[in-house]
Amino acid sequence: MKILLFGKDGQVGWELQRSLAPLGELVALDFDSGEFCGDFTRPDGIAETVRIIAPDVIVNAAAHTAVDQAESEPERVRVINAMTPAVLAHEAGKLGAWLVHYSTDYVFDGSGSTPWVETDSAGPLNVYGVTKLESEEAIIGSGCRHLIFRTSWVFAARGGNFAKTMLRLGQERDSLTVIDDQIGAPTGADLLADVTAHAIRAAMQRTGTSGLYHLVPAGETSWYGYAQFVLNFARQAGVRLTVEPESILPITSSAFSCPARRPKNSRLDTRKLQSTFDLTLPSWQTGVARMLTEILGKAP
Repeated sequence: MKILLFGKDGQVGWELQRSLAPLGELVALDFDSGEFCGDFTRPDGIAETVRIIAPDVIVNAAAHTAVDQAESEPERVRVINAMTPAVLAHEAGKLGAWLVHYSTDYVFDGSGSTPWVETDSAGPLNVYGVTKLESEEAIIGSGCRHLIFRTSWVFAARGGNFAKTMLRLGQERDSLTVIDDQIGAPTGADLLADVTAHAIRAAMQRTGTSGLYHLVPAGETSWYGYAQFVLNFARQAGVRLTVEPESILPITSSAFSCPARRPKNSRLDTRKLQSTFDLTLPSWQTGVARMLTEILGKAP
């Protein structure tokens, strides 16, 4: 099996290089990969890359994920997040290849308090969510064999993330305010990568698996609850924090101004994924604790 991975140096792409390598020949590209085009602002170059490599599976971990910045450059974001994935879908269809693509809880408007299922109506609140929904629709409409994984609040030990920000601020400030009315599940890039590899193997061995799936760990929390978990873990690990537990205060989304609106309800129902691929998903706390152990283990 030949696998073509785009976005190899991102958080998810980095983990995918590890999880996909045992499945077959892996060609991993980023936007500046040299011999082959991995730049998603150049759809024609991406199409040519796919035609030259002729993979059995295309895994797209490339995206414009700066949600607030996306509000000021919607056309560029649309090329990267929607038009180029549509090109991938077209080329995958011609090759008879599988296309794996990652989407987001931000395709929903965040209303209600029950977990979203795959068939719920979408209603994105920001440019990022709109373009990711467009990518889903283009891939499904193309007729190519596909696995689309919607996920939320992605983190990894590599690169920046919310947990690292909380650790830094917890050592710099004597009080913190964190949003408490947005609910979701922090999702490890390593979990996404491992489930992706498992799903590809299953998809190659049996029919009927092509489709859209929600992929997040078990459980739910707010950003405030997430911050509390991170700082309590750090405190128990011996990290010296200047902020006391009682000085971490919850606030509403309306009290925190940012260019892009975020959904309040980012809960995703994963029963379809678990039943189709015979999986049991770990709790979000398990993944965050593992990431924190790795981060704090590297600290001087």
